[in-house]
Amino acid sequence: MASPRFWSFAAENEGNNSNQNPGTPRAWCQAAQKFTGGIGSKLCALLSSGESEKAANLAAKQEGSTLETCGCKELCTCSKNNIDFSVLYSTDLLPASDGDTATMAFLQEVMDILLSYIVNTFDRSTKVIDFHYPNELLQANNWELTDEPETLDDILLNCRSTMKYAIKTGHPRYFNQLSTGLDMVGLAADWLTSTANTNMFTYEIAPVFVLMEYVTLKKMREMIGWPDGSGDGIFSPGGAISNMYAMLVARYKMFPEVKEKGMSAVPRLVAFTSEHSHFSIKKGAAALGIGTDSVILVKVDERGKMIPSDLERRIIEAKQKGYVPFFVSATAGTTVYGAFDPLIAIADVCKKHKVWMHVDGAWGGGLLMSRKHRWKLNGVERANSVTWNPHKMMSVPLQCSALLVREEGLMQNCNQMHACYLFQQDKHYDLSYDTGDKALQCGRHVDIFKLWLMWKAKGTIGFEAQIDKCLELSEYLYNKIKNREGYEMVFNEKPQHTNVCFWYLPPSLRYVEDKEERLRRLSKVAPVIKTRMMEYGTTMVSYQPQGDKVNFFRMVISNPAAAFEDIDFLIEEIERLGQDL
Repeated sequence: MASPRFWSFAAENEGNNSNQNPGTPRAWCQAAQKFTGGIGSKLCALLSSGESEKAANLAAKQEGSTLETCGCKELCTCSKNNIDFSVLYSTDLLPASDGDTATMAFLQEVMDILLSYIVNTFDRSTKVIDFHYPNELLQANNWELTDEPETLDDILLNCRSTMKYAIKTGHPRYFNQLSTGLDMVGLAADWLTSTANTNMFTYEIAPVFVLMEYVTLKKMREMIGWPDGSGDGIFSPGGAISNMYAMLVARYKMFPEVKEKGMSAVPRLVAFTSEHSHFSIKKGAAALGIGTDSVILVKVDERGKMIPSDLERRIIEAKQKGYVPFFVSATAGTTVYGAFDPLIAIADVCKKHKVWMHVDGAWGGGLLMSRKHRWKLNGVERANSVTWNPHKMMSVPLQCSALLVREEGLMQNCNQMHACYLFQQDKHYDLSYDTGDKALQCGRHVDIFKLWLMWKAKGTIGFEAQIDKCLELSEYLYNKIKNREGYEMVFNEKPQHTNVCFWYLPPSLRYVEDKEERLRRLSKVAPVIKTRMMEYGTTMVSYQPQGDKVNFFRMVISNPAAAFEDIDFLIEEIERLGQDL
């Protein structure tokens, strides 16, 4: 069982006193008191009031708000005058010479909006989504850009409107995609990163962040199992780009001349991945000029795992046709079924045929943090490269994806362009810390600070508890519905990851004997229930078809705020919304 200190928003017992839950308004009031400029007291007033008072307060804010502040050079609690945002513009904020007061007041108002949003995110009585169709949303709000500037009052209204319609991806009942949760330390790191507003391409302008990336990537390589954390890596905009990086480096390793001479200088290359792998493997092949027809799909078993014998058969067939196999992408946590390919057997095939082995662990890589579940990635240490997305199972705020490479220096040789105006060779520090020349990008966002700071705050044991809890919740859901009337599992046996795939059969469908008619009607059930979920705003869960299987629900759990009561709610909500279908 996870340690309570890591689970402030995931009470395991529905009978817990709400006043003792760190996610309750009282606890938020205590935390909010630490903020300057009166935000704490305003937020507490908002939380302590009844629903009518809350609505009145919000309405008042829509009309414009004032904040007592002063003209001091630093934040303080003294009062001098009221700020009227209806007569102020962006030009009145810093770097205007006298913009201190207006800037502090404006940012405190923004902070008030953000803190209110955070409180609502963890309030189960609030909607996950305030859904409107695109044309309704376009008509109800003025999203058009204007030639003339708008007042700061208008800008604050825009901020409130934006957050009003934003999906609460940190809500305990948001299960729609693989990236969920709202971590407070990660959020704080994101705010600090945006304030620093620097670039990751040189140590010169991002010294601390570059060092954080260096130590974190090394730690991640150690967890993969590479000796002493040796190798290389980089943070990229997402798993799709990380996978493309892997394919790029694998091609360069086999045919370094492709960098200068292009694809015309190399034979027909082919890559291999499973039928259930992420679409980014084909997209990467398209972007790199290899072509989607050169990505050969390997058969999977009934659980969605790649079949190693079929992989070897297809590699041999490709060689017989004169093609050159250069890249195999195994998946650790497939998107739909959450399957883990048998990495040891795949590594044996890759070694035998001298093919680069990549592991797409964008979804399942986080299980390396768990002593209980990391066995599912046994063999990952034999990979040449690994994709690992901390913004998924580890709930690091988007975006945070790492590509880890076993061979040091390969990324640099593959991608460097020796731009002397940026990567001067006569700098006064160790040039190996200038990471920009091994990236495809020039400008690169600081993604590392969120992960690094969260790791500091939680420790590895904290991430482990968080991940184990999510897997425990998925097992709870599976056990609850596997024999429940009206549910059918897409595949039998306990899921390997937090993906629980199932059909809900309304009463009218449970005794339909005509197979074709049953499938035709069943394919429409999940989309209708999902539509109703969004219109009511109560919860969100994904659905999709897979091969010959018609639309089914794919429940995924990666949100630390989720609790057993939220799983129970989801089941009851599906039944409520689908009872009449």
